[in-house]
Amino acid sequence: MKHSYVPNKLTDKALVNLIVTSKDPLLFKVLYERYKLIIFNKCLSFSKNSQEAEDICQDIFLKLLFKIHTFNGDSKFSTWLYAFTYNHCVNYYHRNKFNKYEKIAMNIEQMCDETSVQTNDEDINQLIRLKKLNEAMSLIPIEDKEILISKYQDYKSIKDLMKIYSVGESAIKMRIKRAKEKLLGVYKVVYFESAS
Repeated sequence: MKHSYVPNKLTDKALVNLIVTSKDPLLFKVLYERYKLIIFNKCLSFSKNSQEAEDICQDIFLKLLFKIHTFNGDSKFSTWLYAFTYNHCVNYYHRNKFNKYEKIAMNIEQMCDETSVQTNDEDINQLIRLKKLNEAMSLIPIEDKEILISKYQDYKSIKDLMKIYSVGESAIKMRIKRAKEKLLGVYKVVYFESAS
Protein backbone atom coordinates (compact mmCIF):
# COMPACT_ATOMS: atom_id res chain seq x y z
CA MET A 1 0.00 0.00 0.00
CA LYS A 2 1.50 3.31 -1.08
CA HIS A 3 1.14 6.10 1.49
CA SER A 4 0.88 9.79 0.60
CA TYR A 5 2.69 10.59 3.85
CA VAL A 6 5.93 9.49 5.48
CA PRO A 7 5.00 7.19 8.41
CA ASN A 8 8.29 7.85 10.23
CA LYS A 9 7.46 11.57 10.39
CA LEU A 10 3.98 11.12 11.89
CA THR A 11 3.28 11.91 15.52
CA ASP A 12 2.49 8.92 17.74
CA LYS A 13 -1.17 9.90 17.91
CA ALA A 14 -1.51 10.25 14.13
CA LEU A 15 0.36 6.97 13.59
CA VAL A 16 -1.89 5.13 16.07
CA ASN A 17 -5.02 6.55 14.44
CA LEU A 18 -3.80 5.34 11.04
CA ILE A 19 -2.95 1.89 12.42
CA VAL A 20 -6.45 1.59 13.90
CA THR A 21 -8.24 2.79 10.76
CA SER A 22 -6.09 1.16 8.07
CA LYS A 23 -4.89 -1.97 9.93
CA ASP A 24 -1.73 -1.65 7.84
CA PRO A 25 1.03 -3.90 9.29
CA LEU A 26 3.72 -1.61 7.86
CA LEU A 27 2.43 1.21 10.05
CA PHE A 28 2.52 -1.03 13.11
CA LYS A 29 6.11 -1.89 12.21
CA VAL A 30 6.96 1.84 12.33
CA LEU A 31 5.49 2.01 15.83
CA TYR A 32 7.38 -1.15 16.79
CA GLU A 33 10.69 0.30 15.58
CA ARG A 34 9.99 3.53 17.43
CA TYR A 35 9.38 1.88 20.80
CA LYS A 36 11.03 -1.56 20.79
CA LEU A 37 14.17 -0.49 22.67
CA ILE A 38 12.24 1.41 25.34
CA ILE A 39 9.85 -1.51 25.87
CA PHE A 40 12.69 -4.04 25.88
CA ASN A 41 14.57 -2.04 28.55
CA LYS A 42 11.45 -1.90 30.73
CA CYS A 43 11.02 -5.66 30.36
CA LEU A 44 14.67 -6.17 31.21
CA SER A 45 14.22 -4.22 34.44
CA PHE A 46 11.70 -6.87 35.49
CA SER A 47 13.36 -10.05 34.24
CA LYS A 48 17.14 -9.40 34.47
CA ASN A 49 17.51 -11.90 31.63
CA SER A 50 17.76 -10.57 28.07
CA GLN A 51 16.17 -13.61 26.41
CA GLU A 52 13.22 -13.54 28.78
CA ALA A 53 12.96 -9.75 28.35
CA GLU A 54 12.88 -10.23 24.58
CA ASP A 55 10.05 -12.77 24.94
CA ILE A 56 8.07 -10.44 27.21
CA CYS A 57 8.67 -7.56 24.79
CA GLN A 58 7.30 -9.64 21.89
CA ASP A 59 4.26 -10.58 24.00
CA ILE A 60 3.62 -6.90 24.72
CA PHE A 61 3.73 -5.93 21.06
CA LEU A 62 1.48 -8.84 20.13
CA LYS A 63 -1.00 -7.81 22.82
CA LEU A 64 -0.68 -4.19 21.68
CA LEU A 65 -1.63 -5.18 18.14
CA PHE A 66 -5.03 -6.29 19.46
CA LYS A 67 -5.45 -3.53 22.06
CA ILE A 68 -4.13 -0.45 20.27
CA HIS A 69 -7.69 0.67 19.47
CA THR A 70 -8.22 1.23 23.23
CA PHE A 71 -5.82 4.20 23.20
CA ASN A 72 -8.18 7.19 23.44
CA GLY A 73 -5.68 10.05 23.20
CA ASP A 74 -6.34 11.45 26.69
CA SER A 75 -2.62 11.21 27.45
CA LYS A 76 0.51 10.99 25.34
CA PHE A 77 0.80 7.65 23.57
CA SER A 78 4.21 7.07 25.15
CA THR A 79 2.68 7.45 28.64
CA TRP A 80 -0.18 5.09 27.75
CA LEU A 81 2.27 2.56 26.27
CA TYR A 82 4.48 2.77 29.36
CA ALA A 83 1.48 1.97 31.60
CA PHE A 84 0.43 -0.82 29.21
CA THR A 85 3.95 -2.28 29.35
CA TYR A 86 4.30 -1.86 33.10
CA ASN A 87 0.99 -3.62 33.77
CA HIS A 88 1.94 -6.50 31.48
CA CYS A 89 5.33 -6.85 33.20
CA VAL A 90 3.80 -6.76 36.69
CA ASN A 91 1.27 -9.43 35.71
CA TYR A 92 4.03 -11.53 34.16
CA TYR A 93 6.20 -11.12 37.24
CA HIS A 94 3.39 -12.10 39.62
CA ARG A 95 2.40 -15.11 37.50
CA ASN A 96 6.00 -16.31 37.39
CA LYS A 97 6.56 -15.71 41.09
CA PHE A 98 3.51 -17.82 41.88
CA ASN A 99 4.72 -20.60 39.53
CA LYS A 100 8.19 -20.33 41.04
CA TYR A 101 6.72 -20.61 44.52
CA GLU A 102 4.81 -23.73 43.49
CA LYS A 103 8.07 -25.26 42.17
CA ILE A 104 9.89 -24.33 45.39
CA ALA A 105 7.13 -25.94 47.44
CA MET A 106 7.41 -29.12 45.35
CA ASN A 107 11.20 -29.10 45.77
CA ILE A 108 10.87 -28.71 49.53
CA GLU A 109 8.40 -31.61 49.64
CA GLN A 110 10.72 -33.74 47.50
CA MET A 111 13.70 -32.86 49.68
CA CYS A 112 11.70 -33.72 52.79
CA ASP A 113 10.64 -37.06 51.32
CA GLU A 114 14.17 -37.94 50.21
CA THR A 115 15.77 -37.12 53.55
CA SER A 116 13.09 -38.48 55.85
CA VAL A 117 15.02 -41.76 56.13
CA GLN A 118 17.75 -40.05 58.17
CA THR A 119 17.93 -41.11 61.81
CA ASN A 120 19.75 -38.13 63.34
CA ASP A 121 17.26 -36.42 65.73
CA GLU A 122 18.48 -32.90 64.87
CA ASP A 123 18.08 -33.58 61.14
CA ILE A 124 14.57 -34.92 61.70
CA ASN A 125 13.66 -31.87 63.81
CA GLN A 126 14.99 -29.57 61.10
CA LEU A 127 13.02 -31.49 58.49
CA ILE A 128 9.83 -31.13 60.50
CA ARG A 129 10.42 -27.39 60.85
CA LEU A 130 11.02 -27.14 57.08
CA LYS A 131 7.77 -28.96 56.33
CA LYS A 132 5.88 -26.71 58.76
CA LEU A 133 7.44 -23.61 57.23
CA ASN A 134 6.35 -24.78 53.79
CA GLU A 135 2.85 -25.40 55.16
CA ALA A 136 2.79 -21.95 56.77
CA MET A 137 3.90 -20.33 53.48
CA SER A 138 0.93 -21.94 51.74
CA LEU A 139 -1.44 -20.36 54.29
CA ILE A 140 -0.39 -16.71 54.05
CA PRO A 141 -1.70 -14.39 51.30
CA ILE A 142 0.00 -14.63 47.89
CA GLU A 143 1.26 -11.00 48.11
CA ASP A 144 3.09 -11.83 51.34
CA LYS A 145 4.58 -15.01 49.83
CA GLU A 146 5.77 -13.06 46.79
CA ILE A 147 7.55 -10.35 48.73
CA LEU A 148 9.20 -12.84 51.09
CA ILE A 149 10.36 -15.05 48.21
CA SER A 150 11.64 -11.99 46.34
CA LYS A 151 13.57 -10.73 49.34
CA TYR A 152 14.89 -13.92 50.92
CA GLN A 153 15.11 -16.43 48.11
CA ASP A 154 15.67 -14.25 45.02
CA TYR A 155 17.84 -11.85 47.06
CA LYS A 156 16.13 -8.73 45.68
CA SER A 157 17.35 -5.57 47.35
CA ILE A 158 15.02 -3.00 48.90
CA LYS A 159 15.78 -0.80 45.88
CA ASP A 160 14.74 -3.59 43.48
CA LEU A 161 11.54 -4.17 45.43
CA MET A 162 10.77 -0.43 45.39
CA LYS A 163 10.90 -0.53 41.57
CA ILE A 164 8.86 -3.73 41.31
CA TYR A 165 6.09 -2.56 43.63
CA SER A 166 6.32 1.16 42.73
CA VAL A 167 6.38 2.27 46.36
CA GLY A 168 8.87 3.97 48.65
CA GLU A 169 11.48 2.43 50.90
CA SER A 170 9.48 2.65 54.13
CA ALA A 171 6.44 1.05 52.45
CA ILE A 172 8.55 -1.90 51.22
CA LYS A 173 10.14 -2.37 54.64
CA MET A 174 6.69 -2.28 56.25
CA ARG A 175 5.34 -4.87 53.75
CA ILE A 176 8.28 -7.19 54.47
CA LYS A 177 7.83 -6.74 58.23
CA ARG A 178 4.09 -7.49 58.06
CA ALA A 179 4.63 -10.49 55.76
CA LYS A 180 7.23 -11.90 58.18
CA GLU A 181 4.89 -11.33 61.12
CA LYS A 182 2.05 -13.15 59.31
CA LEU A 183 4.34 -16.04 58.38
CA LEU A 184 5.67 -16.31 61.92
CA GLY A 185 2.15 -16.22 63.37
CA VAL A 186 0.93 -18.95 61.02
CA TYR A 187 4.13 -20.97 61.51
CA LYS A 188 3.68 -20.95 65.30
CA VAL A 189 0.10 -22.18 64.93
CA VAL A 190 1.06 -24.88 62.40
CA TYR A 191 4.19 -25.99 64.30
CA PHE A 192 2.81 -25.94 67.81
CA GLU A 193 -0.56 -27.47 66.90
CA SER A 194 1.23 -30.44 65.36
CA ALA A 195 3.59 -30.68 68.33
CA SER A 196 0.78 -30.89 70.88
